[in-house]
Amino acid sequence: MAQHLKPPAPLPAAGPTPVVFLAGSIDMGAAEDWQAAVAEQLQAEDVILLNPRRDDWDASWVQRIDNPPFREQVEWELDGLARADVIFMFLGEGSKAPISLLELGLHAQSGTIILCCSPQFWRRGNVEVLCHRHDIPLLDRLEDGLAMLRQRLDAIRDHRSSAPAEGKTA
Repeated sequence: MAQHLKPPAPLPAAGPTPVVFLAGSIDMGAAEDWQAAVAEQLQAEDVILLNPRRDDWDASWVQRIDNPPFREQVEWELDGLARADVIFMFLGEGSKAPISLLELGLHAQSGTIILCCSPQFWRRGNVEVLCHRHDIPLLDRLEDGLAMLRQRLDAIRDHRSSAPAEGKTA
């Protein structure tokens, strides 16, 4: 059964369950809630979903480091991205997603990103070039991304179940 965590919930400690960060279009709450659709699709999976779409987000928060709730949000996201086994990113049509583009650049070389990007996304060309350069899977549809995510989760679970336990020798 999937665990679905949102800020400011504590991030999970390292463990056997794969962690997926749901990065992508939010646009201050104006973008479709694709994260909820992904969580519903993965509800039967053994996975921890980190969803940055905060339930109590206040668009009037001053976006500065000296504003504690804003800083808590940004640090939760940065820590969650670093903790994730997979960064599942969706860039939707009509979205600007400036923070998601920043996160894409920050983690482009990590090998953890699966990217779904609408062909109509306003900066699709930039995304295509970056994905090509860093060998990031780029899919047009969320459904195709979900299929790839399931394959990646299976591979992570298989690897972890076959790895010797820490401190034990074969």
